[in-house]
Amino acid sequence: MWQQNIFKITDQTPMVLVNRSARHVKPQIIAKVEYLNPSGTHYCRVANTIVDHAEKEQLIKPGMTLVDWTYGSSGIALAMATVTRGYKVLLVVPDKISREKQQVLKALGAEIVITPSNALPGEPRSCVNVAENLVQNLPHAYFTNMYENELNCKVHIEKTGPEIWEQTEGEVTHLFVPVISGAMISGLGRFLKAKRPDIKIVGVEPEGSIYRELFHAGRVGATAGYELEEIGGLWESKYWDTSVIDDIVQVNDRDALNCGRELLRNDAIFAGGSSGAVLFAALRAGALLDESACIVAVMSDYGGYYLSKMYNDEWMKQKGFYRKVSPPKDEITAEDIVGLKTRKDLIFAHPEHTLSEAFEMMRQHDVSQLPVVSYGTAIGSISENKILSILIENDEAMNSKVVGYMEQPFPVCGSHATISELSEKLQESTSGVLITLSDGSFQLLTKSDLIEALTHK
Repeated sequence: MWQQNIFKITDQTPMVLVNRSARHVKPQIIAKVEYLNPSGTHYCRVANTIVDHAEKEQLIKPGMTLVDWTYGSSGIALAMATVTRGYKVLLVVPDKISREKQQVLKALGAEIVITPSNALPGEPRSCVNVAENLVQNLPHAYFTNMYENELNCKVHIEKTGPEIWEQTEGEVTHLFVPVISGAMISGLGRFLKAKRPDIKIVGVEPEGSIYRELFHAGRVGATAGYELEEIGGLWESKYWDTSVIDDIVQVNDRDALNCGRELLRNDAIFAGGSSGAVLFAALRAGALLDESACIVAVMSDYGGYYLSKMYNDEWMKQKGFYRKVSPPKDEITAEDIVGLKTRKDLIFAHPEHTLSEAFEMMRQHDVSQLPVVSYGTAIGSISENKILSILIENDEAMNSKVVGYMEQPFPVCGSHATISELSEKLQESTSGVLITLSDGSFQLLTKSDLIEALTHK
């Protein structure tokens, strides 16, 4: 069987159980993987519906220019919906959208106008104002207005909501949704609340967006910049319906982006920062719920659109967001712990060093013990406590060689030894463990190194 066109495969986007990323919470967390729509976003359904309706109502005809403002994903969906129908597409985008989305838009033949991300609503340079001015000044132009189109809300009432209900067999208790405008969350809320009034509909936005204060205080407060795309708003949507929303929560850029990265590493779900924010909020709520809850998290953006940003370590470090993915406790290895150490070179004594020289090395490098190494082999160890006990008995021994006074060598483990194995070694009345690295060199780990690894953020 084949489909008549690419948009015929938009029905029934999959729902996937989040396993490893949600292993520490009791409820099931299920990802509604909307980014598997052809355009990499839930806007695929919306765009096709809007264009179909406009043609049916004879509002547009081939040769006209369809204009909108976009954070990228809705524009890609619109360009895909029109590429075979003979329309031109002109999109206004903020300058913060990823390079990948700009490239995809150009590849689809869309013309883009870039505006400053910090332009506030109502300013002439803002995305919405520029888009509206273009529609007024261009001949044969039509404003699709996808974010604030009533068909956007209708699609989620008639398609996305029923899918979630059917795929969970009516067991969904909590739904977490990214909020840009009020259309998606209000549409989903209206359908699902009609089916199950006690379901909790929770909107997720970045810090700096307006909806949490709007929901809790009834007013639009101060806004602030954020790096996340495809989520958050700067003004109230006309489809904002608080009667079907239970809460709005905020997630900061760092937590959202890292949660998205860990979702890929743990569960092979290749989603974007908006989806990372939604999952982070769902996990945070899941920690306070029991196994009777069934949480659905809407994954609305595709990770492949952010290879130059959230999936680029250098960009993450430049922005101050980078966080090394922490493996589960039982999976932390000696190699992982060595990687966290500030000092990468091993400080050690040769058997021919004097006790005085060994003590001076400890003092200079602020360590309390040294392995004794001869020709690449650990043959013993020496510590401050041992030197002190020697001097109490013989204060002239400082010029004696280490080899005559050294203690038992530290136990040796390979670089793949787990933290549990290392901990067992350190409980056996030893103060350190030598790790053999892949290049044949050694590194010393102590109890404090293991504690640092377990508490590392």
